[in-house]
Amino acid sequence: MVLAKFVPQVFTILYWLLALSYLRLALAALRGMPTLPDLTRLDTAALPELPAGEAPHLTVIVPARNEQESIQANLRSLLASTGLQVEVIAVDDRSTDQTGKLMDVVAAEAVAGGGANRRREMHLSELPAGWLGKPHALALAARQASAPWLLFTDGDVIFHPQALELSLRYALASHADHLVLLPTLILKTAGEAAMVAAFSVMGEWSIRPWKVADPRARDFAGVGGFNLVRREVYTRLGGFEALRMEVVDDLRLGWLVKRAGYAQRVAVGPGLIRIRWLQGVFGVVNLLEKNAFAVYRYRVGLTLLGCLALAGTVVWPLAALAAGGWALAAALLWFLSIALAYAANRRATQVSPRYAIFFVPAIAIVFFATLRSMVLALFRNGVEWRGTRYSLAELRRHAGRGW
Repeated sequence: MVLAKFVPQVFTILYWLLALSYLRLALAALRGMPTLPDLTRLDTAALPELPAGEAPHLTVIVPARNEQESIQANLRSLLASTGLQVEVIAVDDRSTDQTGKLMDVVAAEAVAGGGANRRREMHLSELPAGWLGKPHALALAARQASAPWLLFTDGDVIFHPQALELSLRYALASHADHLVLLPTLILKTAGEAAMVAAFSVMGEWSIRPWKVADPRARDFAGVGGFNLVRREVYTRLGGFEALRMEVVDDLRLGWLVKRAGYAQRVAVGPGLIRIRWLQGVFGVVNLLEKNAFAVYRYRVGLTLLGCLALAGTVVWPLAALAAGGWALAAALLWFLSIALAYAANRRATQVSPRYAIFFVPAIAIVFFATLRSMVLALFRNGVEWRGTRYSLAELRRHAGRGW
């Protein structure tokens, strides 16, 4: 009888501890996210001017494999950049569709138009052993770069004409070695908005964007659509040669920069770079197929712990709601905390706090996608990415122990 009364009290205490932990995260985000600079609101007169001359200020590297739907818009937006000299190196990484031909079409247009920005195309037909396709393409292009800054991006990103100029001038003004510009996500459904907002909150348990610039914090950042880094720093870190078997190459590059003690910055800029990150609410399942197990460094035990945490995030609020009393109050505080976190992230996600009501089902999908990522990798004994399978043993050998 005593035990029967004691157990609910223990669960109620647990519910409150969880609710308060989320409230603490939300309050930290409310304080921290507004400190991220908005590049669209900078006083450009206070930013340093870029050196005059014909030499490129920035080399943009665009790896693309089977990106025929987006590559032309991507390259045209880059070549339309204003305010600086840009060198664009586009890499056709063994595409089986029309990507390479469309790259050549844009190159011909650029020649006919006589624009000031430079462009170069690389067409790869083979992948050497011991390399993933994307790091290989990035590494080859970086060796050909002539500018003091490198921007690694993706073939489905659309750039505003001022995006590169504002980013580079801010990087110089803030003495950055690495700048991550958070993309504006193109969201076409409520489900996509719900998934993006949930990701932003859960991600802040491990990486707080407002802490990335703090050299004392372990937080780091890396975004595949916009990793701007000094070429000198990139070279010192070993370049993508050091990440030749890295699936989450964008995050790992950010980790290397921060671990080495270089200055890292995160900024927002609504509309400066746009990308369709998710294709429908269940697009995250395909997105995480290659990424989720890689984030856990291909360690089964650690991945299962992560899945357990995700499952608990789904189950405990519902259990607390059903229990009533003080447990119900804890659940309501938790939902309020989620809404506050959504409000804190709205400038970056463009998603309203009212989507907090979908947080639990969104996390349930992430749980399924993460578990599926691990199971498929173990079943296949490797990871399939863009038509190529990579051995799990080799991926683990290059992954390292953690972050």
